[in-house]
Amino acid sequence: MAIEAATELDRTSGVAEHAHTATWIATVLRGRIAAGKLTPGSKLSEQTLSTALGVSRNTLREAFSTLASESMVTKIPNRGVFVASPGIEEVREIYRVRRMIEPAAALWGEATPEVLENMEAIVRRAQAARDAGSVPGMADANQALHSAVVGLAGSASLRTLMDRVLAEMRLVFHAMASAPDFHSHYVDRNVELVERLRAGHREEAAAGLRDYLDSAEAELLGHLAGEAAAGQARAGEGAR
Repeated sequence: MAIEAATELDRTSGVAEHAHTATWIATVLRGRIAAGKLTPGSKLSEQTLSTALGVSRNTLREAFSTLASESMVTKIPNRGVFVASPGIEEVREIYRVRRMIEPAAALWGEATPEVLENMEAIVRRAQAARDAGSVPGMADANQALHSAVVGLAGSASLRTLMDRVLAEMRLVFHAMASAPDFHSHYVDRNVELVERLRAGHREEAAAGLRDYLDSAEAELLGHLAGEAAAGQARAGEGAR
């Protein structure tokens, strides 16, 4: 069932100041996707959103076009705009990007004491979430840590790119709802990554991160392929 996106959006005092920009609207919606507040298949109602955000439908459509170009949303003729459900090819593209920027940031970025302390706090949150059996908590911590890794590069452009990638990753995570242990076995690998950065073992950190990303991609692709095969089998049975 479609979920109206406006129920997930906060009214803020800055709306009037920023409402004329499609860029700001795209940023708001992308942020809600990255935070897991807008899930795959959610319908983005033009009427409801234009009223909630105080913008024209034309401006909102510009924002939708931006998000569609980023594979965040899907436009379906005569039905509307929906939050995307990434598939196998989208996952492969996500990990192509991640393999290029995350290990490089770990290898050459500036790991200040403050940044390392923040990373250590994040992995402690992840461990606490795992102990509590909180999948959303582990997912949130995972997103935060990998954002912090790219932040080591000190590049605003890379951070913007990573924000888009992490928003897509959040949509992919929803496909793993039937595999609740997906995040748990990456918690220790995140701890190990931060320990290597703290020790100044940059090459080991970068190599470990590449292996981490390869493993995560393979697991996601295997799960998605299995889900697709199961769906086809169910469709075949229903046609009999």
